[in-house]
Amino acid sequence: MARGAACPPGLRRMILESTLVAMIWTSAGARPTASQTRQAAASAAPERSQRLAEEVDINSATPRQLNALPGFGPAYTRRVIAGRPYRSKNQLVTQGVIPQAEYERIRDRIAAHRPAR
Repeated sequence: MARGAACPPGLRRMILESTLVAMIWTSAGARPTASQTRQAAASAAPERSQRLAEEVDINSATPRQLNALPGFGPAYTRRVIAGRPYRSKNQLVTQGVIPQAEYERIRDRIAAHRPAR
């Protein structure tokens, strides 16, 4: 409709109301309710704890646990064990134990906890 052209009675109001309803409906769907937020947090907690339980400590892992990491075999396992202890997991790369590409593949699945004295 051209600007300044006559608008049928009620059309402008109907367009404004429709736009307002659409805006409210869209914004209501964008924000989760408090119960939805609590449910999402509750479902994420077991996933995080499960991930931490599956984390392999490079300072205390057995050869079998290290071999289970993606891309790992006996050679990398021997090198990791020979280089212990590690202060941080990125020392696997900085000390030349494994290449950066292998580290990228496993970094979310490993940890370097400080050994007990």
